[in-house]
Amino acid sequence: MRVAASITPANAGIIALGTIVDCTEAEWDRVIDVNHRGVWRCLKYEIPQMVAQGGGAIVNTASIAGIKSTAGAAAYSARKHGVISLTKSATRQYASARVNAVCPGSLETPMTDFIFAEDLGSKEQAIAGYPTGRFGTPDEIAAVLWLCSDAASFVTGHPLVADSGRLL
Repeated sequence: MRVAASITPANAGIIALGTIVDCTEAEWDRVIDVNHRGVWRCLKYEIPQMVAQGGGAIVNTASIAGIKSTAGAAAYSARKHGVISLTKSATRQYASARVNAVCPGSLETPMTDFIFAEDLGSKEQAIAGYPTGRFGTPDEIAAVLWLCSDAASFVTGHPLVADSGRLL
């Protein structure tokens, strides 16, 4: 199994490539620790602050892999499903914190480069699955800005998909 990481100021994520059978316990635990436990750790300290100040907005980063499973990245997909579930649970328990998740499709990042460098298919073939004919960029996930704004004050517990129509 091969593992890659993608870290930005707002989120962190890693992917372990391979089947459920190929995944070692150490790889599974590492993906859980970063992709799921990392979100839980953030929520653990963000929520009390949001409650104390009477509200706010939290946006967790999930993935379209949390909406539709990915066969070659079982640990990643399972954890992104978990992020969506954790987002919904946090909303039920702490509605004033307004917790949502953004679920991007493939973006032009080092993690995406890693996936195709591992010869897991043609990047061009994957891009063909996007109606726009390209992957997105991190800057295009502006839905996060909207979810944090007052304009989205009635939206909570929602996994917002930003995938250029990939799941259609």
